[in-house]
Amino acid sequence: MIALAAALALFAAPVLPATAAEDAPPAVRWSVSPADESGPDGRTAAEHTLDPGEAVDDRFAVRNVSEESVTFSLTAADGFYTRTGRFDILPSDQESVDSGTWIDLPESVTVPAGETVVVPYTITVPDRAEPGDHAAGITASILSVQSSDDGTNVGVESRVGFRVLTRVTGEIAPAVSLGDLTGDYTTSWNPFRPGEATVSFEVTNDGNTRVMAEGSVEAGGQSTVFPAEDGIQQELLPGDSRVLTVEVNSVWPLFAVPATVTLDATSVPMDGTETALEPVSAEIVVWAVPWPQLAILLGLLLLVGAIVWGRIRSRRRIEALIESAREEGRRAATAPVEVS
Repeated sequence: MIALAAALALFAAPVLPATAAEDAPPAVRWSVSPADESGPDGRTAAEHTLDPGEAVDDRFAVRNVSEESVTFSLTAADGFYTRTGRFDILPSDQESVDSGTWIDLPESVTVPAGETVVVPYTITVPDRAEPGDHAAGITASILSVQSSDDGTNVGVESRVGFRVLTRVTGEIAPAVSLGDLTGDYTTSWNPFRPGEATVSFEVTNDGNTRVMAEGSVEAGGQSTVFPAEDGIQQELLPGDSRVLTVEVNSVWPLFAVPATVTLDATSVPMDGTETALEPVSAEIVVWAVPWPQLAILLGLLLLVGAIVWGRIRSRRRIEALIESAREEGRRAATAPVEVS
């Protein structure tokens, strides 16, 4: 019995060769990239600006780095970004409803060992297509069979592809918003060191163009930018929402720490130049109880209280001794004197 496993897509820049499952002999390695008539042309994605009803012809190259001829299945499907910000396309068991349906290409291509084949395709924009950015992807895939631990044969689809971004002309209106802010605080149990404030928030692309989400989070006088220098760039397609979490270090626990998220998003036109949007800000209070400091303060109060109480008891004891001595003196003074 053969079960079909979830497909794996690779969309990266630059597009790299993919390797099928290690136990699928012989190993198949291939790459897919935009191309012109002679082969790969250096693009990492296909980007076109088209009017409603307009069509454009383009090409992509499938390179077979394997030692034997391979027939690859060719697929176009709607594209999306994962929660981690990586681009992917719908799996083969889900139906596309947007620009994935605008692409016409052959169902398969056979590529001899060590050679590259250029495949033509056409993008046709519907007459009533909504203005703005539409994302899809084209992949070349193979199906291999693997055996699971229980002996069941599993069909694994390995696919490699590239992004196809189409901007439909019309009213272009980039817009973003912030929402669902939450905050948390991690205490440093060293009372002489500050802790960390963690702020999570949802970024939504309310416009019709793709945007890059970046900005900063300020809490307790400290600030952290997002994404981090070594982090994944947060690109959002129209209608996308993504939850981001940012940690702000060196924040002292002051019971109620105000935090501000500032979103400095940029719209990414098809010519590569970015246009900054108006900054969007939102605020939240992060509750940060200074437990270690309170414990030290409580200890100091108990110590001071013990010292003060000890002094009070000592003074009372001395006063009691003095009063007792005075009483003895008064009794001695009033006692009758015996005359012999």
